[in-house]
Amino acid sequence: MADFLMFQLYGPMAAWGDIAVGEYRPSFAHPSKSAIIGLLAAAIGISRDEDEHQRALSDACLFAVRVDVMGTLLRDYHTAQVPSEKKGVTRYTRYSELAVEGLNTILSSRDYRCDAAYTVAISFRDRCEDSLRILAERLNVQEFTLSVLAEKLSKPVFILYLGRKSCPLALPLKPELIKDKKNCKEALESFSFSADELTGIVQSAQVGIYWEDGIESGYEREHVITRRDVSLSRKRWQFAERQENYAGIRKEG
Repeated sequence: MADFLMFQLYGPMAAWGDIAVGEYRPSFAHPSKSAIIGLLAAAIGISRDEDEHQRALSDACLFAVRVDVMGTLLRDYHTAQVPSEKKGVTRYTRYSELAVEGLNTILSSRDYRCDAAYTVAISFRDRCEDSLRILAERLNVQEFTLSVLAEKLSKPVFILYLGRKSCPLALPLKPELIKDKKNCKEALESFSFSADELTGIVQSAQVGIYWEDGIESGYEREHVITRRDVSLSRKRWQFAERQENYAGIRKEG
């Protein structure tokens, strides 16, 4: 039996970064682990430059996600002005970049998911006591638990968003701790969007479930994908690969 922290994600726009090369910034159709860990870290007040605590949170947490609504793809075309690179010069703000004469124009495209909805399940990895201790000391609490995470998601320290700062939440997360479930399937089946929350949103008859190894899913795996979304260092934007399992299920009714 296991405990799961459940919460929902919905916004008019979301972006779940994939490997980006050059001017194209793609997005997966469902959340990455780095995005979910980043959201949890923001909720409990861990900043990007706290690599040790970011890693501890990532090591402790396993996650699964149900894609309740796939949403539609939006590709946004950008132009931006930037200064030429100069050896030994670092510009820390956008204001300092624009203060330089002779700016260059760069082109880029960014992908978003519009009107997508997700249900997330979080559980703790077995034998993660060291990571939980590090997080408890950082938050100055006696024990770092899923209940602490649920409380912080209700009253986050930093502003939460769906992958990019331009993608705000449009519904409350509604965090809920679900205890003593045999597997992730039981937890997901006990938590869902209310009927009126997704009124007018185009939904399909089948939903996708994605989960990482370590979670007792309860689903029959159909295939495995590899994602580079385990954050090694947010300061240096370094990520490691992770295996993710998939199952498709039909909606009842």
